[in-house]
Amino acid sequence: MTTTDANVLIIGGGAMGVSLMYHLAKAGWTDVVLTEKNDLTHGSTWHAAGLCTHFAHNPTILELRATSVRLYRDILPEETGDTCGFHRSGAMRITSNPDRMDEFAHVAGLSRFTGYDLQMLTPDDVERLHPLARTEGILGGIYEPDDGHVDPSLATNAMAKAARANGAIILRYNPVSSIRREDGVWVVETEKTTIRARHLVNAAGTWGWEVGHMMGLNIPSVPVLHQYLVTDTVPAVADRIAKGLPELPMIRDPEESWYVRQERDGLILGPYEKDAQPWSIDGCPPDFGADLMPPDLDRVEHIIMAAMERIPALETGGVKSVVNGPITFTPDANPLIGPAHGLENAWLLTGSSMGVMEGGGAGWFLAHWMTHGAPPMDALAVDSRRFGSWADRDYRVEKAIECFGLQFGVHYPHEERPAARGKRLSPIHDLMVERGAVMGAAYGWERPNWFSKKPGDKAVPSFRRSNWFEPVAQECRTVTGAVGLADMSVFSKFDVTGPDARAFVDSIGANRAPKVGRIGLTHALTPAGGTQSEFTVSVLDEDHFYLTCAAAAEEMDEDLLRTRSKGFDVTISRVSEDFGVLGLMGPKSREVLAGLTDADLSEGFPWLSVREITVAGIPVRALRVSYVGELGWELHADAVRMPELFLALEAAGKPHGLGFFGAFAMNAMRLEKGYRAWGADFTTERTPAETGAGFMIKMDHEFTGKDALAQRMQADGRWEMVLLEIEARDVDPFYAHGVLQQERVVGMVTSAAHGHRTGKTLALAYLRDRAARDGLCVDLLGKRLPARVLTQPPFDPGNARLKG
Repeated sequence: MTTTDANVLIIGGGAMGVSLMYHLAKAGWTDVVLTEKNDLTHGSTWHAAGLCTHFAHNPTILELRATSVRLYRDILPEETGDTCGFHRSGAMRITSNPDRMDEFAHVAGLSRFTGYDLQMLTPDDVERLHPLARTEGILGGIYEPDDGHVDPSLATNAMAKAARANGAIILRYNPVSSIRREDGVWVVETEKTTIRARHLVNAAGTWGWEVGHMMGLNIPSVPVLHQYLVTDTVPAVADRIAKGLPELPMIRDPEESWYVRQERDGLILGPYEKDAQPWSIDGCPPDFGADLMPPDLDRVEHIIMAAMERIPALETGGVKSVVNGPITFTPDANPLIGPAHGLENAWLLTGSSMGVMEGGGAGWFLAHWMTHGAPPMDALAVDSRRFGSWADRDYRVEKAIECFGLQFGVHYPHEERPAARGKRLSPIHDLMVERGAVMGAAYGWERPNWFSKKPGDKAVPSFRRSNWFEPVAQECRTVTGAVGLADMSVFSKFDVTGPDARAFVDSIGANRAPKVGRIGLTHALTPAGGTQSEFTVSVLDEDHFYLTCAAAAEEMDEDLLRTRSKGFDVTISRVSEDFGVLGLMGPKSREVLAGLTDADLSEGFPWLSVREITVAGIPVRALRVSYVGELGWELHADAVRMPELFLALEAAGKPHGLGFFGAFAMNAMRLEKGYRAWGADFTTERTPAETGAGFMIKMDHEFTGKDALAQRMQADGRWEMVLLEIEARDVDPFYAHGVLQQERVVGMVTSAAHGHRTGKTLALAYLRDRAARDGLCVDLLGKRLPARVLTQPPFDPGNARLKG
């Protein structure tokens, strides 16, 4: 068998893989090879829905789709001279659900910030834009005037043509049989040749799980069958064409779970049943190609009937064909893009349920990441490492079924979906539930969101104040007036030991490590100077550093630490599940802790210090830090002894009014201090200086991104994060709201909540116009709420309570 050398080998020839090949070739990468089991468009040929250009709840997902549209509509036709079959039809969503109208208003506000103006619709607007639709019973809708649909085969082949013109090589009908790592390169055995590649990209779509298995990865994706039907000629559509009227906009009814779009002189109807049908969970049949399944319309008959009620013209066409085939779903329905955890020069570009809709943008996104060492936008929503080894077979299947069934579900803020829960449990999980904890999920962990006195209570999802508002207020009062206890075990945790520990920890971020016995914060940067990671650094000894970070960052930060440790004599141990964490916070926390330890808790244990002490006979790493702005400690103990420690603290705290608090109360209290959060306020798009952490930047040592950071800190176009007080009443902000100055969108809210200690509604927001300070308002569900910039945190601005 022959051997082929490649700089990059892409496995998979749907829209995602071909797009990456195109963008890498355009960026100047040489020896880019794509190998495909079938024809190029195996994953794209039957995709019928529109591109959802601007309808997204996350700016990164929105940009993937918008980039795809620009590529198919403008760039590829100009480069290749071939059309991609793009039709600018516009698209609308309609609803009879008041919560959905809130969701539409929120998405419209986000799109306005990103430069895409979605339009809210009345029933009359719907009738005007789509004359074939009945409007009885609907409240309104939302309209994307620039949306459209594309011919997937034309789009994929246009990208392939342009990629070949820039030197890329495509091997069709060449399935992969095995993958191994050998002498620093990837060796991939295929039917026609052995390929040795420096970089390997899994873009295999429906086959993504199998290719991942060959790579030694657990790919959390599942093919799910979706079908749509194409009508024959619909007289009402044919009449519009004869009159020269424009193409009907696509229309979606998320409550009834269908979409309809015009296809020549007929219509396409795509139903999404609630009871999804997973297919080939543990690998596709060897002989499966671009085949389709037999029709199974009985499963979706009720949805078809509902669509015909809304659009009676559907009944007049007759069924021309039925398409039934697999589309891939991840546990959150977002694609998997980025580095493969724990593997060198291995990447994922798979798991997209949207295929050609996101493909053009997804290839651009990963090509930028591979070329520049960082993604072009914040990647948290798509990063392939947002699911860990805990995302097992049951998890991926249950979540895929849930996501498919909720394809048109309302996306509530702070939403907790019920499928596949309980994958990672704190050692005191059951004790928390017994005390009324209403649980949420964070990177597979169950953690208390809030506490209820009603057995079996659950959060009622809403865009407005929910049933947890008053319980959270009480939790904040307990922490402020007495003492609160929280389970904070979900932190990701790493021990760094060895003779080069200090030099290594200094090198990973923009701040230097503190002295022995002290705690500091450092931000690891991308090569472009954005904030990649945030670590709390506790120095237990000169050769022993304890790093904690966000739960969701576990695999990302482990990859960062191991990659940047090359050349240092250190050992990195992930100890996330070895230690549990209890947060003891409030003015009486010292009195509670003093009853269980002989350690000096006053002058000998100042703010931002760490001590290894014994509490109730249990060894504890005690960190005097507080994310809620109160006197307090984080107590990190052996997971096995956590129940014992919890019960001892609970008993000692009862005479002092001890209560429990969860993540929602913690979020509200940290905003009253203006504290930033990684993943919401700190992102790869913005520097620590722009986020308000410039005082922690030390330029007297070398770290990744230093030069780019220095330039960006002086750039005229730099952004600035501010703390806003918003005049809100019964609706509290949450995230992704536009900040306006008159009619000009000048910023975006990244996190927000009502501050129960201060009575103020607060938000952290980036201002892309740093001079915009007066006359601000926040666009919240379509209402303009006045806002003012606070020059200092409204709660304990001098930190007297923290340092007490």
